[in-house]
Amino acid sequence: MITGIYPGTFDPITLGHIDVIKKSLKIVDRIIVATTDNINKNYFFSIEERIDIINKSLFSDLKLNKKKIKVIPFDVLTIDLCKKFKANIIIRGLRAVSDFEYEFQLAGMNKKLNNNIETVFLMSDIENQIISSKFVKEIAKLNGNISNFLTKSAAKTLQKKLK
Repeated sequence: MITGIYPGTFDPITLGHIDVIKKSLKIVDRIIVATTDNINKNYFFSIEERIDIINKSLFSDLKLNKKKIKVIPFDVLTIDLCKKFKANIIIRGLRAVSDFEYEFQLAGMNKKLNNNIETVFLMSDIENQIISSKFVKEIAKLNGNISNFLTKSAAKTLQKKLK
């Protein structure tokens, strides 16, 4: 069984993230969607809220297969998470060329830390490539329509938190 790790902040998870998850399941048998509380970021949602949003989006809204996707929090190096779950693939999503330099450096560092782990870059579908959690939150704060960027439950949770 091939297991991949898809690490990220998912604050909140967007349709772009979900595209990457769906595409990764064409490459791996199981994917671990891992969300973190990186100390260098200021999160809108707590880690518990993000896990709840991810679970509702993937399993309630989209009815994706729970046997193939596991959602977890993590606070260790991604390569340590790979070791724990016997994963040798890290999935990273790319939206634009501007993402590539950072992601390329990150992949290189992970490779130096563990030569057995490969990073696979996936792009979301063209209509979702421009979506970022940051912009979605800004649009929602200004009472804009976010229904094209998030699942129904994620949009509802975001709008509720802003009230």
